[in-house]
Amino acid sequence: MTFDYQAARLTMVESQVRTNDVTDYLIQDAMRIAPREDLCPPAKKAIAYAEADLQYAPGLYLLSPRVIGKLLQAIKPLATEKALAIAAPYGTQVLRVAGLTVDEIGAEQTPARAAYEVIVVEGAVNAVPDSWTAALADGGRLAVIVRDGPMGKARLYTKTDGRVVSYEAFDAAAAYLPGHEPKAAFAF
Repeated sequence: MTFDYQAARLTMVESQVRTNDVTDYLIQDAMRIAPREDLCPPAKKAIAYAEADLQYAPGLYLLSPRVIGKLLQAIKPLATEKALAIAAPYGTQVLRVAGLTVDEIGAEQTPARAAYEVIVVEGAVNAVPDSWTAALADGGRLAVIVRDGPMGKARLYTKTDGRVVSYEAFDAAAAYLPGHEPKAAFAF
């Protein structure tokens, strides 16, 4: 008997995503299709749809379905937009299924171009690099978890007339992305 990943995706959306106030139909529908199991190491494919962050490479994790769903909803993506996914393989899948054009980079890379309408980061940072907000188009939105301690806050950054503002969207826990941990303080 083979595992029914399609049924697992549907259950994930109904029991983890919708119940946590992800009401955007574009996000829900894309999450029902995007094959999260394809991003997991073979030993973790069976738990691809569990309500947990899943490590897929050293120091890199897929955010739990609830958290990535809420991050993507905060961005309010539109099917015609250009997006950048930073260390966000599942975010990439969902946005592509939703009809966006998506470029991908790793956690320590700098965006090669500017003018993205959507940027999503699948992990936590201690501080958002200026290069990430500089890569936003006017009207662009960046969603990332900012952490200074055990718990973080999902923050949404928006650029309007060249000015970037941010607000806290919701509480979220996530592992730090490699290279984006807090800097060690000097101590005697």
